[in-house]
Amino acid sequence: MIMGLDTQLVEDGTYFVVENHGGIVGCGGWSRRATLFGGDHSGELRDSALLDPSRDGAKIRAMYTHPDFARQGIGRLILSRCEHEASSEGFSSAELMATLSGQLLYLACGYEIVELVDTAAGAVNIPLVRMRKHLQAR
Repeated sequence: MIMGLDTQLVEDGTYFVVENHGGIVGCGGWSRRATLFGGDHSGELRDSALLDPSRDGAKIRAMYTHPDFARQGIGRLILSRCEHEASSEGFSSAELMATLSGQLLYLACGYEIVELVDTAAGAVNIPLVRMRKHLQAR
């Protein structure tokens, strides 16, 4: 499993949710830790080492929008909050691992493609896109 819950983001206080009438319609976060993607069940992908904001990019992580609320600005709202928070902590860049369906949002928000990556989830190969963006100083 490559996706799913990452309790480290919650414990670090860097995970946000958007609610509508008491239900979660979107969520996402950022991290000051080295893990780029994956959840609690992604043991080999996890690295809880703290990043150095002077040389490392903050990691945008676990961005999801409920399909009924897609294309309504929820992803942009969460992404903007993550970038603002990371910049406020001294990070001058952010990076993420996008799914192909999320790639267009990140391109529209100023991210650039760094590399194309394939990862395995069981017997299924999943194409991902590593992306990076320079953040404005706060």
